[in-house]
Formats: sequence, structure tokens, C-alpha cells
Amino acid sequence: MRLPAPATWLAAALGGSGVLHLVRPRTFEWLVPPELGDARAWVLGSGVAEVAAAALLSAAPTRRAGGWAAAGLLASFVPAHLHQFRVARGNPAATAVAVLRLPMQAPMIAAALRVARGQA
Repeated sequence: MRLPAPATWLAAALGGSGVLHLVRPRTFEWLVPPELGDARAWVLGSGVAEVAAAALLSAAPTRRAGGWAAAGLLASFVPAHLHQFRVARGNPAATAVAVLRLPMQAPMIAAALRVARGQA
């Protein structure tokens, strides 16, 4: 059985996450570092950006642009992932999620770059 192409699973992941950001922003607000200001605006903006990147990844003519958009977007989420360690302090379950979540960014960014370069 062949695995779905990186563009397919990236589009699904970003699209699903983006919709969740737009429908349930409160779920994600605590992940926004307070130094960035209005958490709701960041969550809604990132939700729109995720849906847009997913749309770009979904169509062959815009797939490479979608790969670049996805790579940049995923890299921009690193401060939120690092902030999760700050707010998870003292909560073993939240710390475990943070420990698992941050390293997942590297293969996702790598996959997005492969799509952007036309290698996937």
C-alpha cells in the first residue's frame, strides 16, 4: 500500500488544523506567547493562513507555492511550540504533549520543502 503524497497529507493536516483554529479559537489561544499580543488575532490569522496553504497544496498549478507557504507557516509556529513548555511547567501531561509536538515540526517542514522544490 502506497502512502499519500506529502502534499496530500500536508493539505489535510493544515486544512483540518486551520478549520479548528477558526471554529474553536479559544482552544489555541493559550499557545500564543503573550509577547506577541492579541492571542485571538494570531489564532484566527494562523487559521486563515493554514487553510490558504492547504488550498495551494491541493491544486497542481499552485502546489509548489503551497509547499513554500506550508514550510514558512510551520516554521513560524515554533515560538508557540516553545511557549507550550513555559505554560506546561508542573503539568506532566502537557509537558509530554509539548515534548512530542515540537520535534514533529522538523519532518513536516522537510516534507513541505520537498513539495516546494518539486521533489514530492
